[in-house]
Amino acid sequence: MINFKKVRWKNFLSTGNFYNEIDLHKNRNTLIIGNNGSGKSTMLDALSFGLFGKPYRNINKPQLINTVNSKDCVVEVEFSIGPNTFKIVRGIKPNIFEIWKNDELFNESSHSKEFQKMLEQNILKLNHKSFHQIVVLGSSSFVPFMQLAAHQRREVIEDLLDINVFSKMNVLVKEEIANIKNKISDKSHELDLVRTKIDVQRKYISDIKTLNDEKIYEKQLEITSQENTIEQIDLENEEIQETLKTTYDQTEESLRRATDSLNDARGQAPGLKKQLSTLVKESKFFDENDVCPTCTQQITENIKHEKKQEIAEKAKEVQTSYQEVTKQIETSQELVNELTEKFKKQTELNNKISENNLKISWARKAISKLEKEITSMSGTKTNLKEANNDLEELIDQKDSLLTEKIELDSEHSYSQAMMEMLKDTGIKTKIIKQYIPVMNKYVNNYLQTLDFFVHFELTDSFQEVIRSRHRDNFSYDSFSEGEKQRIDLALLFTWRKIARMKNSVATNLLILDETFDSSLDNDGIENLFKIIYSLGEDSNVFIISHKGEILDNRFNHKIEFYKDKNFSKMK
Repeated sequence: MINFKKVRWKNFLSTGNFYNEIDLHKNRNTLIIGNNGSGKSTMLDALSFGLFGKPYRNINKPQLINTVNSKDCVVEVEFSIGPNTFKIVRGIKPNIFEIWKNDELFNESSHSKEFQKMLEQNILKLNHKSFHQIVVLGSSSFVPFMQLAAHQRREVIEDLLDINVFSKMNVLVKEEIANIKNKISDKSHELDLVRTKIDVQRKYISDIKTLNDEKIYEKQLEITSQENTIEQIDLENEEIQETLKTTYDQTEESLRRATDSLNDARGQAPGLKKQLSTLVKESKFFDENDVCPTCTQQITENIKHEKKQEIAEKAKEVQTSYQEVTKQIETSQELVNELTEKFKKQTELNNKISENNLKISWARKAISKLEKEITSMSGTKTNLKEANNDLEELIDQKDSLLTEKIELDSEHSYSQAMMEMLKDTGIKTKIIKQYIPVMNKYVNNYLQTLDFFVHFELTDSFQEVIRSRHRDNFSYDSFSEGEKQRIDLALLFTWRKIARMKNSVATNLLILDETFDSSLDNDGIENLFKIIYSLGEDSNVFIISHKGEILDNRFNHKIEFYKDKNFSKMK
């Protein structure tokens, strides 16, 4: 229960640079009087501004500052809730918003809107709309419960029954559901990725096994092929070497000798040929000359004959030698040619051996490389083990993610069920349905006290059903202003009764602003006093009225407001 103790203000509306202060819990009933414009209702605006940052009446915030001083506008509200005492200090020029609990200042670490939200939700458990329905009944800016929209009526009743916490919980649950959905989506995505990785890893392992076996087999076949090649080349080299072993040296020596013989014969032939030429010239000399050109002696026929005979014999010898040499050249040339060709072929065979040996070297290098590759591939067994270990880790990861997703799905289902319960159609409606008959009972009791004999019923959808004794159906708008006010009063006292029952937004304070000055007749006024006097000892009722002369003797305490030099004061 909120026990309001004090409200004080200065430089607020028509109040000057001094504090007007009202004790809110000292007297059970207090009459507040004064002329129009004297500041009677300023108490309402100050109380509302102090608690909620906005006045009771429809006044802009800049207009709340006293126009003469134009600064240092301050409102203070003191109250207690259980063992704790609170003071709210709110000001304009400079802006002030302080919450004190047990004489210790709250740390305003958040934005003022969040600070105000904390005040309403965690301390007062009362908002501006509910304040109007439970604490104040006024004639100016007051909007009666029956003139509120259905959703606004619901908000008031939820505050009364202290079940708006379910709405807050519903918001949190919705946020949690959205968070869980995001987590489920993330887990599903992670699961898809892991499953894809598992498929890739399994294919990788299969490929390792298949490809390795195939490649090792292929390389082994290639090694066998290279070894066969080496074997064939070795056999070929052996045959060549066997052939060369017996003939190569002999051929080389024969070719040398034949070449020497050819060169020797070729060396003799020019000399023999020159000798023949010389002999022919000598024979021709003796045929043509009779005197020796050197000694000028006569050459006889006998000498000529002898000389020519001698030359002929010599020429015959030389000719024979020349023919023999020519024959030797031809024979030697043929032999040299033959042996050269033979030697060339033998050289080719030697070159073939060298070529084969190179091929053998290449083949052996290829075999060595292939053997290393096979050894490396054999080492992939370790890689295969690692790949299998990686696969097991991925499967474990998948199982873990699947477990987490199942848990999230379970949380989501639970939260969905919670949200259904926390909806307006859920647990709140169930609680409201339990209290609606109680509310209707109290409303009708108060209506009877106010001598208004109709049957009022508020439905689960917060619509009114009003019937007369003759069961004629009415609506709130079909009644006179005085009858409407009786319904408003009945609802006000019902809400306060329910609030006390629930100990939710119950409060000691009740303010009736010009209620007695409006549409109530004398019987209505008397009946209203009956209700006021029936309120508990912990109730403090303030009546703001113009009818001070009529109501003066009905109250044990009175406050009068007046104007002094355009400043509102109280006495």
